[in-house]
Amino acid sequence: MSRFAVKLQCPNPDCLYAENQVGQVTCDRCRSPLTYRYLWAVGRKAAQLAVGTLVDCRYAVVSPQVWLDTQPGLLPEAPAQIPDSALPYLRLHSQRLHLPGLFSIHPVDGSPIFLLENAPIDATGNLLPLLESAWPTAPVVRQLNWLWQMFQLWQALKPQGVSSSLLVAENLHVEGWRLRLREIVVDASDPVDPVESEALAHTNPAKARNPLVAMVMGTHADHAPQAAVLNPPESVAILPLISSFLAARTAPPSLTDLANLWQLWAADAHPTIQEPLRQLCGLMRETPETEASMREIAARLNHLLLTEAVKLPLQIELAGATTTGTQRSHNEDACYPLVDGTKSLVPDIPGVGIICDGIGGHEGGEVASQIALRSLQLQLHTWRSELLAQPEPLPPTVIAEQLAGIVRVVNNLIAAQNDLQGREQRQRMGTTLVMAVQPPQTISTAPKGNTHELYLVHVGDSRAYWLTADRCQLLTVDDDVASREVRAGRCLYSQVYAQPNAAALTQALGTREADQISITVQRFVLDEDGILLLCSDGLSDNNLVEQFWASATRPVLQDQLTLKTALQEWIALANRQNGHDNASIVLMHCRLSDAPHLFNPNGKASLTKRSDATTADADLTESAKALLYDDETGTTQPPKAAVLPKQNPAPQKSFDGWLVGLGTAALMFLLGALGYAIWRELTPSGFQPNPTEPAEVQEE
Repeated sequence: MSRFAVKLQCPNPDCLYAENQVGQVTCDRCRSPLTYRYLWAVGRKAAQLAVGTLVDCRYAVVSPQVWLDTQPGLLPEAPAQIPDSALPYLRLHSQRLHLPGLFSIHPVDGSPIFLLENAPIDATGNLLPLLESAWPTAPVVRQLNWLWQMFQLWQALKPQGVSSSLLVAENLHVEGWRLRLREIVVDASDPVDPVESEALAHTNPAKARNPLVAMVMGTHADHAPQAAVLNPPESVAILPLISSFLAARTAPPSLTDLANLWQLWAADAHPTIQEPLRQLCGLMRETPETEASMREIAARLNHLLLTEAVKLPLQIELAGATTTGTQRSHNEDACYPLVDGTKSLVPDIPGVGIICDGIGGHEGGEVASQIALRSLQLQLHTWRSELLAQPEPLPPTVIAEQLAGIVRVVNNLIAAQNDLQGREQRQRMGTTLVMAVQPPQTISTAPKGNTHELYLVHVGDSRAYWLTADRCQLLTVDDDVASREVRAGRCLYSQVYAQPNAAALTQALGTREADQISITVQRFVLDEDGILLLCSDGLSDNNLVEQFWASATRPVLQDQLTLKTALQEWIALANRQNGHDNASIVLMHCRLSDAPHLFNPNGKASLTKRSDATTADADLTESAKALLYDDETGTTQPPKAAVLPKQNPAPQKSFDGWLVGLGTAALMFLLGALGYAIWRELTPSGFQPNPTEPAEVQEE
């Protein structure tokens, strides 16, 4: 450790110039953007290091427990063994929207320090505001939105034994609407013999009930026999989860503890929800933590949230486009809607954006993405009509199940085409999916309102970002090898991400039966102006969104640029930077404020050339266009039995009558005939089995 002026290394592997001044935006030598990776350091030694210290000539302590990685282009030192205490960070990788991840385990003077990435630290190295400090002045919808996120996280953290993370007010930060935790706090596992934190063991070793904690800290509990001392590597491997917060709890947390915390905030809540919030806290204290009671609490909290959200205005504008790229001849992507008003099989579906990125080559990927897009449009049109007839909002769990059911139908439709053609393993065509749905739900007390819900459905590595005037937030987690390995607890994300196959997909629609596909459905409540960006990896690769989001977002939110013009700029960027791949983008502008009318450029704005932003038409054969847009074709329809997707063995009990309608033979025949016809028209030679040996399927 040392103290001297901090310099930042360029992350460009072809440069790595190490003399950049902290605060610069680009490298002095190659002009590449500099990376400012701020890490939250957890451990006894971390709290003792003075600001200005440079740890191991790499990590600069810029404020208490906030370290700046001055060599962001280099991998961190990997631990020889991942300790069990680190596993909650790895297993909860899918909760990265709210939780930090473990970047590295760094020893300082023999004491382990957890370095956490994705912590609630802003771009200047400062911790984000605490929820407790932001609470009194927050709008009522945002207050309820934070509570809803806490309740959902409670159910995710409880099985991992870390729900105490939500009970420490100093651990809860907010970034606009988004709840973020500074670190993970382990639950007491035994009311008689709790596992104390490292901090408590250091403060008063005599009170440390787990002798191993005291041993790691260099002391021994009074009752610990000398023979029980372990070698340092083994001690670190079984060290209880390191935390900055004292372990004051001696029993596993319960809903009563969560209710007590919420009760403290109730006095500063918006007047309209103070009493309902107190009543909800009373219910949480009185009822046991059963599945039924959790549903009841969720229903009451959701009703409070939507009752307030429906009072806010909401305007939504969508625009989408797809490009073949500069180096490919065919476009395997598909998206909805398209800005040029391309014909559709169904009328426009308000509040819906879809991105499909096909895999399997021109004879597979293009077909799979088109099948998925067209069948999703058909199903969502029917589903939305049924939803409009509902007098009250359906619960989020029901909506999520319905949307997952729609995607399962799509999956089985593509899988049936694969089976029909004898495609095996990596020969099977498939497609990724990211879909945004803003359901037209309302409540009886405000029949003309909108509940402001936004659902994201995700399979694969196509992404969704939420963009505002001052932040870019990635909402989805890729279904790739890197994420799978981290969730399995086999390695840190910073380790596996550098491997050649880290970005390889682990699942896609159509590659296997629906019961083997994990469909992620997320529910958000819109409480601020912003732009939802859906995209395939043709845009998200090389961190293009993270680098360029501001210049294409702020002018739209400030009414200085139309959404369509911003879309063209995104497409042009994808072609310039990632022209080796197809790219598809859908922008959903969500406006809650009473803002002026959108800026009208009168057609004089600087737009990308039309050749840069093509639509699906440009990459389909004439016969395929005729088929998709209901023109006459010479295609013979297949027999119904040859194309019916396989049915799931267990029906979704919570589905309403809409799913019964979707499951009727007439609709399934239509979907099956659609998929078969698209396949025939796009790849007339694809009906001959591929004689080559199939490659091995990716390990799951």
